[in-house]
Amino acid sequence: QVQLAESGGGSVQAGGSLRLSCAVFGYVGNGYCMAWFRQAPGKGREAVATRDVQGNTNYADFVKGRFALTKDNGESIMYLHMNSLAPEATARYYCAARYGSCNGEMKYWGVGTLVTVSS
Repeated sequence: QVQLAESGGGSVQAGGSLRLSCAVFGYVGNGYCMAWFRQAPGKGREAVATRDVQGNTNYADFVKGRFALTKDNGESIMYLHMNSLAPEATARYYCAARYGSCNGEMKYWGVGTLVTVSS
């Protein structure tokens, strides 16, 4: 059984930075797609960044150049480094995983961590 636990959310002023962490419990090997999603108040959940089974990362257009997904295999932790944050980034951020391709519904989800960006 895979469990994911996010941390690192909080309040920050516009232009600031945060690093979110996703601790992975259970076996998640290289055959898994890992991802970060977010859900802003009153909006649907959207993908922020993915890491596919080859280790390639892909980003939503709205975060390119500002966010970075990294994974510490030794510690089974995935990170989302967020820079130049804008108020539009206010959302609950979730990490997720599924076996195989990133093209499909994620099977495992954390409960999320809240990020608030003030202007």
